[in-house]
This record gives sequence, C-alpha cells and structure tokens, in this order.
Amino acid sequence: MKIGLVGFGKTGKAVASVILQNNEFSLEWVLRQKTILEHRSVSEFLGIETENPGLIYSTAKISAGELLDQHPVDAIIDFSSSSGIHTYGEAASIRKVKIISAVSHYEQEELDLLDKLSKNTTVFWSPNITIGVNYLLIASKFLKKIAPEVDIEVIEEHFKQKEGISGTAMRIAEELDIKISDINSIRAGGIVGRHQVIFGFPYQTVRLIHESISREAFGNGVIFVAQNLADKNEGLYNFEELLLPYFSN
Repeated sequence: MKIGLVGFGKTGKAVASVILQNNEFSLEWVLRQKTILEHRSVSEFLGIETENPGLIYSTAKISAGELLDQHPVDAIIDFSSSSGIHTYGEAASIRKVKIISAVSHYEQEELDLLDKLSKNTTVFWSPNITIGVNYLLIASKFLKKIAPEVDIEVIEEHFKQKEGISGTAMRIAEELDIKISDINSIRAGGIVGRHQVIFGFPYQTVRLIHESISREAFGNGVIFVAQNLADKNEGLYNFEELLLPYFSN
C-alpha cells in the first residue's frame, strides 16, 4: 500500500519510522509546512535503510493536488494540526484517496468537512490511533453497561508542554457520559501519554490504564487501521467500528 504522510513533528517522525520498516507499505512522501527539509529523503533523515522512495515536500512549494498527481498514493495519514485537512482533503477525496486522520481534536467545521469528504472516499478519524487506548474505550463502555450507576473518574497524563485536555480523554468522557470539566489532567516531565479510567464500586475498584511508552505506538495503530480499511468503501469510520468485529469472532 502506498502511503503519503501529512505532518512531520515528533509523532509524525515516529510513525514514518514504523511505516518504513513494514514491507506491506511504501512511504511515497511526507508533506509539511516548513521548507527546511525540502526534498530530503525520509529514510535517510531518520537513518533507516529501506528502498521506500519517500521525499519530504512543503506546502509552500507544492499543492496537495500536484503532489498526488505526481506521486499517487492509496492513503494519506494525517498527524498534522486541525487545519491540515483543509490543505489536502478535497484533493484526496476527488482522487478517491483514503484519508486516515489521527489529529487529536477538530472543531465542528473540520468534522463537517470530514463528513463531506466521506461521501466520495473512505475517511477515518480517531483522536488517538493506538490500538490499546481504543480497546480501553470499548472495555470501559462494556463495564459501564454492566454497572451503569458506578462512580467513574477519568485521568489523563501528558508531557508538560501539552496544552488543553487531550482529545482522547474528551472522547472517553463523552462515551461514558462524563462532563469534560470533570476530567483530571496531569502535566509533568516527558510523559508520552497515559489515560486511566477508574470505576469505583462500593467494595471494589477497577482501573483500566493505557500508557504510550513511545510514539511508535501510533505507527502500529496506523498500520492496523490502514490494513482494516483496505476493503472499505466510501464512508466515515472510527476505531470502534474496526475493532468490534474482532470481539464477535
């Protein structure tokens, strides 16, 4: 599967590393805003020996449409910002390129755009694309269904520079019918990401915890999503829809 990657920050670099080391995928290019790495080889920059042709391009030098025409891909992976979808979304949709977004938070304008694009191509969005945290979310929903009156607390921990409540924590709170304002946030040191859901029963406590040890975990999630979207038609998909079939087997 040919992949284009949008965004090349810390997480984008980790995801690119995982893709480059998977023989089922070919990283064709990376698109970012800054021009400083223009036309550098992704594999050379990351120090990974591979035959992947991926080069780094900037939005200042080339449009998404031109890039897709010159270097076609099967799917675009987005680890940029909430505004990134406006850069490539229409161009990808017109060309039937699958869109896999792992942007942590979108405003309603971007959510509406994802829905619009999904009418013409396969679109996936998850604020956290790790397999583990999405398994945690499903398990949490099952437990609340069993015990709807249980006390629930959501705690999210991230590196000190991260601003605002994590999109993953907000998603967990929404799914469990908890107020966003009741989420407990911790910012300290270089924590990659840790989410905990505490279920307080009268005589017992259940804690479901997911911790990202390194950002490569997002790359593993991308591989899983891309593989499971390969045969999907137009539409807007989320992680739960990809995971639930595994529970019925």
